[in-house]
Amino acid sequence: MFTAIFGSFEAGIIYAIMALGVYLSFRILDFPDLTVDGSFVTGGAIAAVMIMGGVNPYLATVVALLAGFLAGCMTGILHTFGKINNLLSGILMMIALYSINLRIMGRPNISMLNTDTAFSKLEAVFEKIGIDAFLNNLLTIVGLGDSLPETWGVLIMMLIVTFGIKFLTDWFLQTEIGLAIRATGNNKRMIRSFSANTNLLTILGLGISNALVAFSGALIAQQGGFADVGMGIGMIIIGLASVIIGEALFGTKTIVRTTLAVIGGSIIYRIVVSMALRFDFLDPGDMKLITAIIVITALTMPKVLEHSKEKKRKARRKAEMLNILATSVKGKGENHAAIKSDS
Repeated sequence: MFTAIFGSFEAGIIYAIMALGVYLSFRILDFPDLTVDGSFVTGGAIAAVMIMGGVNPYLATVVALLAGFLAGCMTGILHTFGKINNLLSGILMMIALYSINLRIMGRPNISMLNTDTAFSKLEAVFEKIGIDAFLNNLLTIVGLGDSLPETWGVLIMMLIVTFGIKFLTDWFLQTEIGLAIRATGNNKRMIRSFSANTNLLTILGLGISNALVAFSGALIAQQGGFADVGMGIGMIIIGLASVIIGEALFGTKTIVRTTLAVIGGSIIYRIVVSMALRFDFLDPGDMKLITAIIVITALTMPKVLEHSKEKKRKARRKAEMLNILATSVKGKGENHAAIKSDS
């Protein structure tokens, strides 16, 4: 159980970067960007090809991020300058990226087994300085020695990277450009009245969103040891599930709290899926079905709970009114009786 939760937490913190990208497009820009399914693969494909070609894994990951930025900008250009519906522009770019990704990879999938990646280098460093042995000894002391993780390097480094991106996102959204992007998603007509170029703001926002998605794709490919042309299918739903779950559980009062909620939602989503797959009647092929059920539950449960609370409030108000009326009627009856007795 501990191993399953540890692996889910590790994957969730990497996918949280993708979820932050989805949050930027869907919540900040109010743009249903389906480019995500393609740009996620683009990040993994570019990282895999460059790493297999002998390029430094860290440089390959940065190039993957830049490629995702370009893909998002193209979606924005199709929508703003091409005057194509926002949903359709994302679909068109997603379809185009499928062929582009095949061109990049040269074949449907690339294996990176027995190849140095960013994570394998991290594992070697953590093993050398003794952090893995120290933490595993602690687990052994508390009675978890039978389920020790192979390395803590990936988790610790991804916590640093993901929260670093979170803090940068929080800072950016409070800058002048960030506030303009938020205003563009909220009310384009209003921000245009201040002479802001909403077209460029939309393109920039989508570029940053897909840059984070491609960055996550590059990391997932290196963690799994392969890149596949179909690894991005349904990724937009996973991102939405993370955003919705996080918002429902942790709230959205401030940007800082919301981005933290998105990260928490991604981790919780991965843990829930991992626990669900432990049932005997489910198998890995049911993962998309589980995702759909989780999203449906996350979307409907807040409304059901709110409806239940509203019914209780109405019942309480009705009971209070009846109590007031009963008290009033009783008071009038007593006064009437007193008047009759006096007469």
